[in-house]
Amino acid sequence: MRAMGRGREHGSSILVAALSSAFGVVLIQVTGALSFMISADNIGRSTTVRMMLAIVAFVFIVIAVYVGSIVTVNTFATIIAGRTRTIALLRLIGSSARAQRRAVAAEGFWVGVVGASIGALAGTAMSIGTVRIAVAQSVVPDLDYPLFDPLIAAPILIVVLSTWLASWVGSRRVLTVSPMQAVGASGELSREETLSRTGRNLTAVVLGVTGLLLLGGGVLLGLISPLGILVGMVGGMLSFSGLILGSHLVMPSILRLTGRLLGRSASARLAAANALRYPERSSRATIGLVIGVTLITMFAVAGASYQDMMARAQAAQPEVYQGVDKVVAVTVAIFSVLIGFSALIAAVGMVNNLALSVLQRTRELGLLRALGFTAKQVRRMILAESTQMTIAAVGLGLILGVFYGWAGAQSLLGAQDGVGVIAPSIPWLLVVLCVVGAAALTLAASVSPARRATTVSPVVALAAD
Repeated sequence: MRAMGRGREHGSSILVAALSSAFGVVLIQVTGALSFMISADNIGRSTTVRMMLAIVAFVFIVIAVYVGSIVTVNTFATIIAGRTRTIALLRLIGSSARAQRRAVAAEGFWVGVVGASIGALAGTAMSIGTVRIAVAQSVVPDLDYPLFDPLIAAPILIVVLSTWLASWVGSRRVLTVSPMQAVGASGELSREETLSRTGRNLTAVVLGVTGLLLLGGGVLLGLISPLGILVGMVGGMLSFSGLILGSHLVMPSILRLTGRLLGRSASARLAAANALRYPERSSRATIGLVIGVTLITMFAVAGASYQDMMARAQAAQPEVYQGVDKVVAVTVAIFSVLIGFSALIAAVGMVNNLALSVLQRTRELGLLRALGFTAKQVRRMILAESTQMTIAAVGLGLILGVFYGWAGAQSLLGAQDGVGVIAPSIPWLLVVLCVVGAAALTLAASVSPARRATTVSPVVALAAD
């Protein structure tokens, strides 16, 4: 039974690792095919176009692995929060905290191996199929495209190592579990306890500020060279890491404000209070949705801005960029499909964390039932929490996505003649679809587990681990 339970816990982590690996493999193979086509057709200033294509592919691979690592860290942190009592029991009978953490890290390593292997096979098949379909539809010329690049070993290895490292980082809470917790319920840190961790909070602020400075530097450097995107990428990752590390300081207050919009019923007030009472739990559940909305918006804005900038560059120097329209169209189309990989990675992690979070609150929900809450009121409370989570996460994700997407396109293409600094291009239809999709995912991820949790009688729920 324990093995089955752990299999369900790690199912989403294996899927995230597989998606990250497939993302990297597809990008390397498809980008190689596009570079081959550019060289064969001598499209535009092929050296410049190939360099930009290689840079964009590298940036996308790094982003995919980065997102996968964040989701895995978040997932393992949620899993450990639910295993607190079990870990404490093992500590009580003599197991050390470090031995337990090594066991969790070993789980993460095998999750990475299995997921990366599945993703490599799927990515290779997808790359071959994509190129063949594109040739059959006359989207690209019929050439002898190289589709077995030895560089595909790089994303596979990176995914395995990053998943292992993510599990190690996500399991750091094991070190704080004491044997005495075996006699009580597994609990979350209070707001006071999270605020007292000055080292983590200070690190979050330093990462955020440093990242924003580097991001600004990347935009400025992008006015001189396309390599500004590399500086901006580091800045974006650092600043977003700072936000995630300090999410327990930011998200609860935003959630509480949005919670006030839901009315003054007992369920709504309790939902708003829960966001502040358990900041780590609420931030873990919300940050997955923030990642998803930020990714979709960022790639959408970057893609639209990329098209606008290339159009300006072509208008300024038509002889240099002659014939580049086809490459731009194919590149945007392929990257639009690949955007779905990153969005799916974040969505899987968000759904898993929400579901685990609700199911791990069986004891808490049982206490509410014992105090007089009906099953309907408990479900309304979970629905209110999900609603305020959607509003807060979507709002923050849209702001971050527009900013990061504009900064990415600007730092890559700002140096091209006739481009300079432009305003971000926002595809509003995609933004609306993103909001609707985020709301549907949040509801789907929380309603079903809440229904299962409330079907358990209060007496049985209070006895749950």
